Amino acid sequence: MKKVKDILMVGLMALLLASCTEDIVIDVEDGDRMIGVAATFTDEMKCHEAILSYTDDFYNNNEDIRMVTGATVYVTDNVDTVYYIEDTAQPGHYFTAPVAGKKNTLYRLCITAPDINGDMVDLFAESYVPDNVDCIDSLVLKPYNGLNDSVPTVFFGDTVEFLYPYFQSLMDSTIVYMPMISKNDTLLTDSLSDMRMVIPMAGYAGYYVNGPEMQMANKEIPIYYFRKSQLRIGDAVRVDLFSIGADYIYFYYSLMMSTGSNPMLGAPANVSTNIQPEGLAVGWFMTASVVSAETIFDDRY
Repeated sequence: MKKVKDILMVGLMALLLASCTEDIVIDVEDGDRMIGVAATFTDEMKCHEAILSYTDDFYNNNEDIRMVTGATVYVTDNVDTVYYIEDTAQPGHYFTAPVAGKKNTLYRLCITAPDINGDMVDLFAESYVPDNVDCIDSLVLKPYNGLNDSVPTVFFGDTVEFLYPYFQSLMDSTIVYMPMISKNDTLLTDSLSDMRMVIPMAGYAGYYVNGPEMQMANKEIPIYYFRKSQLRIGDAVRVDLFSIGADYIYFYYSLMMSTGSNPMLGAPANVSTNIQPEGLAVGWFMTASVVSAETIFDDRY
């Protein structure tokens, strides 16, 4: 009976709080229009992308963002230089020819582009491609078994299936493993609103991820979850495991928290950037090395 009363009290408080809220618009001062950069370069053999646009004010909901066209974009390791060519069908989107970067290599992104006034500016960023694990030994889809009450095992009456990777991590404690998840060749983690359960290895470098030693120290670590109704026997679930530096994760989460219509939700500072010089651009040049694995859902657990 006490549990029922507690639930009713929580529901009543939520109703009262909802009825007492109103929209508050905070006057956010307009800043200078800068160039926004979202560029990637990995050791995958593929066409890598750089997206250039102009920033806008915080409350602008206009999806017709002004893109940066006519830019020169390339990456170099001081030995090889790879150019990004603008796609004529997608202004502001620049792609390389199919090419693979190298692990344990520092790359420099160079951009010459018109600013909002049409004056040409030179931008640059540097990012290191870290090493990665040899392989992901296996992927397992099963209900969560970490005995952690804060992790849901039922979602609106639907069983939750968590995705667990098993692999030998590197000894480097600065590496963060960021999984990108696909189901039946459809990427599920391609926007800020998608959940990305990263695996930071500070304190656990060299552990076998989700092995007995790590479970004793930190329980199992899932990297994604599915509602059971979203899965069918035979579905192919793929993980592309990105090995990245921790600085990109700080950028990603601060950007995610600062996105939306409420400026109070974000950090009390501008989102970090590795694009230089300061004051001319925002965004990130992200490099990574990648290993991949796939499993077929068979509902054995």
